[in-house]
Amino acid sequence: MDKLKKLNWGYLGSLAVSVLLAFAIGAAILAVAGFDPLRAYAAMAEGAFSSARHIGDLLEYAMVLCLTGLACVLGSRVGIFNVGGEGQLLLGAVVSCQVGVWLGSFSPWIALPAAALAAMAVGGLYALIPGFLKVKVKVNEVITTIMLNTIAASLCQYLAKGPWKNPNKNMVAATAQLDPRLWFKSLIPGSNLSTAILAAAVITVLTWYVMEKTSKGYEMRLTGQNPRFAFFSGIKTDRLVIGCMVISGAMCGLVGMFRVYGVEHLYRSSVSNQYYFEGLTVAMIAGYQPVTVIFLSFFFAILKTGAQGMELTAGVPNQIYLIIQTVIIFCMAAESGVFSSLRAGAQRRKAQEDIRRKEGRDHA
Repeated sequence: MDKLKKLNWGYLGSLAVSVLLAFAIGAAILAVAGFDPLRAYAAMAEGAFSSARHIGDLLEYAMVLCLTGLACVLGSRVGIFNVGGEGQLLLGAVVSCQVGVWLGSFSPWIALPAAALAAMAVGGLYALIPGFLKVKVKVNEVITTIMLNTIAASLCQYLAKGPWKNPNKNMVAATAQLDPRLWFKSLIPGSNLSTAILAAAVITVLTWYVMEKTSKGYEMRLTGQNPRFAFFSGIKTDRLVIGCMVISGAMCGLVGMFRVYGVEHLYRSSVSNQYYFEGLTVAMIAGYQPVTVIFLSFFFAILKTGAQGMELTAGVPNQIYLIIQTVIIFCMAAESGVFSSLRAGAQRRKAQEDIRRKEGRDHA
């Protein structure tokens, strides 16, 4: 019962209403455009679950959203906003791929751990820069991480076109392909789902456990809510903030490695299609709660995979997914203001009722 009390039922109710409103608005747009909303949504559900391949793609995308969302939550817990996850992901992808190319003749038991460590190291070190600047000289981390994203994308493009270019002349901007022995095993043939999801599940559970069940997680929450009080309570807040930022970047780098070794098998720009920003959106909608991030990752993966199937079977443009996502974001952004207004109105009405009752008793 205590665990149930900890859940923010008001927020979850707002989220449910936002989702229903988003689908209603999407249905209205579909109707105006000449489509049957019920048929379109049925096609969306069918597109997500109609085949094992679609389910595999859905799970792989949910994995990416979940890990990038949790990486964002890690920073937010200590009061820092990591917007640089996209650059950290790209660097992790390109460096881990090149490590795999260099160690292609080695056993996978050596090459894969080395590639994973390289991805985490480069992602963590890249996140260290804005974390250090934020803590030591109070530089706004949103500005630095956005700038560093651009630098990382340009650097990866240079490496893929220059010193690490694929010897195949047709590959304009890509590294050499990994030895098939190093590829993560496919769990569902024909889909993007690989054994990387097993490692992702372990990371997800471990991240949730640390944030919700340990003293370190309590220190993180305290630092994010009241850094001054946390500092005078004896918590090394600067070290904690930097550490969380580094771990957040390491997780993003590892996602890049999972994409390369599980799906792409080389580095190219398609290794990420703004995946971190989609994960960040999930984290924001989830109110930076780890469990909610997990469930919303699956929900948005179902929407996106289903929207692609909906376009093929019902002829409905898959942009309807973006409309639904945007409406949910808009509603959740307005949630605190709307509910504050409703609560204030209820309190005014209650106060007026109390005054009327008191006046009635005085007259009596």
